[in-house]
Amino acid sequence: MLLVMDMVNDLVHADGAGAKTYVPLMAERDVLGRTRAFIDRARAAGVLVGYVRVAFAPDYRDCPPNSPIFSRARDNGLFRLGTWGTQVHDAVAPAEGDFDFVKPRVSPFYGTALEPALRARGIERLYLSGVSTNGVVHTGAREAHDRDYETIVLEDCCAGATVEEHAHALKCVARFAAIRDSATIDFS
Repeated sequence: MLLVMDMVNDLVHADGAGAKTYVPLMAERDVLGRTRAFIDRARAAGVLVGYVRVAFAPDYRDCPPNSPIFSRARDNGLFRLGTWGTQVHDAVAPAEGDFDFVKPRVSPFYGTALEPALRARGIERLYLSGVSTNGVVHTGAREAHDRDYETIVLEDCCAGATVEEHAHALKCVARFAAIRDSATIDFS
């Protein structure tokens, strides 16, 4: 399964709250375009596609009060489920039949139906993409490893806030997952 993670408007849209944080590096690296191309190739090969979105109840009852990152989101009205900010960016939008996993933490597994969906379909390999490399991608790769999934991080379909942050996260996660350029993936 391909997981497209946290590619929500609040983080990756030019008009989103995170525009200054992630959009410059994403634009420089054409992360949205490369991700769109990989989604299309994966679908054509019969690979299932799942979207993972960070979002909280509108009143933030499920937002952890002691989290440095999520308390800032709450204070600034970000990641409110049902708003434009938690919708997937149009450039990589889901298609009918794709999976949608909403998460209340950094991990794509925590508090979601991701693992039951993977187990129900006998999926053993995960392709990871998204923002940020040092957040959801790094955490997802480590957890997928510990849950016995073959994990491939699509380096060119991820971004951090800086080139250094992205590179450091990839260096750390390389112990737990294969790091590949999306163009090199052969689905045959």
